[in-house]
Amino acid sequence: MQVLKKIIISLIFAAVSSTAFAEAKGEAQVTAAAEGTIAKIEEAMSLVEKGGSKEEIIKTINDARQLQKEFRYEITERQRQKANDKLRIARDAFEKGELQPAEAKLREALAGYIEMKAIYDSNHK
Repeated sequence: MQVLKKIIISLIFAAVSSTAFAEAKGEAQVTAAAEGTIAKIEEAMSLVEKGGSKEEIIKTINDARQLQKEFRYEITERQRQKANDKLRIARDAFEKGELQPAEAKLREALAGYIEMKAIYDSNHK
């Protein structure tokens, strides 16, 4: 009976500790996705300012759009969707060679992601 109690208690502790670890890992992934998305948008803006090639800029925007998929937080979900739409519009504008509107949408998207990250950080620290 004592052995059975020890096994059950060990299993309970293992389940609780693995759940806590999973939550911390999830938060780390969301934070990394947020930071990566912001970094890629900033990189795209830097490429625009330096006169980078259209292909480089579009690839960087696409990388940002892939990263933002992991930046999931219920409170900012609608805002994330709107910012992603702005990234898509910016990419499409770059493909058409419309630099001014594309750069403006990149700036709007960047501001949106920075705001979302601030909201996420304020609720997770």
